[in-house]
Amino acid sequence: MAHASLTGAVPADGAVVNAPPKTLSLSFSEPVSPLVLRLILPDGQSKTLETFVLRDRTLEIAAPGDLAAGTHVLAWRVVSEDGHPVAGSTIFSIGAPSSAPQAAGEAIDWPVRTALWLARIAMYAGLFFGIGGLFAVRWLIPDGAAGLPVIKMALLLGFSATVVSLGLQGLDALGAPLSNLTDRAVWSAGLATSFGLTVVVLSFAFLLALVTSSRATFSGRAASLVAVVAGSAAMALSGHASSATPQWLMRPAVFVHVVTIAIWIGSLPPLAYALQHGGDAARQALGRFSRLIPVCVAALTAAGLLLAIVQVQTFDALVSTAYGNVLLAKTALLVVLFLLVVANRWVFTKPAERGELGSARRLARAIIIETMIALAIFAVAATWRFTPPPRALAIAAAQPVSIHIHADKAMAEIAVTPGRAGPVEVSGIILAPDFTTMIPKEVTFVLFNPQAGIEPMRRKATLQADGVWRASGVVVPIAGQWHLRVDILVSDFELVRLQDTIEIPR
Repeated sequence: MAHASLTGAVPADGAVVNAPPKTLSLSFSEPVSPLVLRLILPDGQSKTLETFVLRDRTLEIAAPGDLAAGTHVLAWRVVSEDGHPVAGSTIFSIGAPSSAPQAAGEAIDWPVRTALWLARIAMYAGLFFGIGGLFAVRWLIPDGAAGLPVIKMALLLGFSATVVSLGLQGLDALGAPLSNLTDRAVWSAGLATSFGLTVVVLSFAFLLALVTSSRATFSGRAASLVAVVAGSAAMALSGHASSATPQWLMRPAVFVHVVTIAIWIGSLPPLAYALQHGGDAARQALGRFSRLIPVCVAALTAAGLLLAIVQVQTFDALVSTAYGNVLLAKTALLVVLFLLVVANRWVFTKPAERGELGSARRLARAIIIETMIALAIFAVAATWRFTPPPRALAIAAAQPVSIHIHADKAMAEIAVTPGRAGPVEVSGIILAPDFTTMIPKEVTFVLFNPQAGIEPMRRKATLQADGVWRASGVVVPIAGQWHLRVDILVSDFELVRLQDTIEIPR
C-alpha cells in the first residue's frame, strides 16, 4: 500500500544489459527522499549505495564499478512527500540472467505498526481533549475548571505520544524493529521526514499548554489560544493532505477541520464537569456552547467534505480502497455522533438551560457518551496512517510504464501512458548505438499478446517537435505481459526492429 509508487527504473525491471551500468535510476509518482539503497549481488552479498542525486521525482544512483555478470536486485526504501515510507526492489541482469539473489520481502512489522497506531490515538486525544479542553476552560466554560487535572493528564499523554511517534516514524522509515527505538539514527530518520516538523510544532503546543495550564489570567487565556492554533497547524504540515494539490486550499482545510474538532470535542469534558456541579455559571456556559458548536460542526463538516472529495475522487473508491473503507467507518460513527448531538440539543439542552431538576445530569451523561464515540472516531482515523488515498493511487496509475530496448543498430526508450490497461499513448525516443539522437524516416509501434490471442496491433508514430515519436489512440484491452516491437525505417532500404516485453498493470 505505497504512498509514492515506482513508475520507472533504469535498467528497467527484468532487463538484461550487455555491460555493467554506470548509473542506476528510480522514478516515482511524486517527489521522495531516499532512506536506504542496497544492491544485492548475484552471490547474495549486499552493497549499500550511498552516492546518489535526487532530480525532482527521479533518483539517480552511482553504481559500483566492479559489478559482475549475473542477476542483481536493487532494493530501495524512500519516504514519500506525505511523510510515509515506501519500499520495493527491481531486478536487472548483466550479460545473462543467473539465479536471482534473495532480497528480503517487505513484511509488515506488526509491533511497530501497532505502536504507531496507539501513539496516533494518544496524540489525537492529547490534542483534542488536552489542548482543546484547556482552550474550552479558558474561553468558553470557566466553571469546567474542575476538570483541569484530566486535561493535564491528556496533555502529558499527548506530548509523550508525540515524542515517541517521532522514533516510531524513524523505525517505520528505516524498516527497523521496535527493539531499535533507542538508536540515534532512528530518531534522525524520523525527524528528516515531513512528520518531523509536525512533531516539533505539536510538541511546542503541548509544552505551552502544560506550562500555562494553571494560569487563569489573560496570559493563560492567550497561551491556550496560541496552543490550539499551533496544534491544529501542526497537523496540516504532514500527512496525506499536505501533499495534495492545491495545497493553498488543502492545508487550510486541514487546519479548519482540526481546530473546529478541538473546540467542539475539547469542550465536552469541561461542560460535563460544569453541568454536574450545576448553577447559573454552568447554564451560561451551556448557552455559549450551544450557540458556538453548530458553527464549528458546520465548518468541520465543510472542510471534511472538501478533503474527502479531493482524496477519494470517485464513489467507487469508497468501497474498493482501504482508505475509502476507513472513511466509510468514520462517517458511520460521525452519523451516530451527530444524531446524539441533535438529540442532546432538542431533548436535554433546553431543560438544562431552564434549570429543570435532573436535566443537567442527564445531559452530562449524554456528553460522556459523545466523548466515547469521539474516541472511537480517533481510533478509526488513526488507521489512515497506513492507507494511501485513492488520489495518490490514481496519480501512480496515471504514470507511464517504460522500457529500454536496444540492438546493434539502434535503441529506443519507450513509454506507455498511462501505465495501465485501456486507452494509452505510446511514445519513444530513438537513439543510435552511441546514444546520439537518431531521426529515422518512419517509426511504427507494434503491440501483441499471443497468450491472450491478440494479434499485432500496428500504430504509426508521428515525430513531435521535441524529438519524441508519439502514437495516440492506442487501446490496450487487457492487463498483463505484452510484446512491444518498434519498427524503425532508417532508410528506404533498411528496417531495424526492436522488441521486448512490457508489463501493463490493471
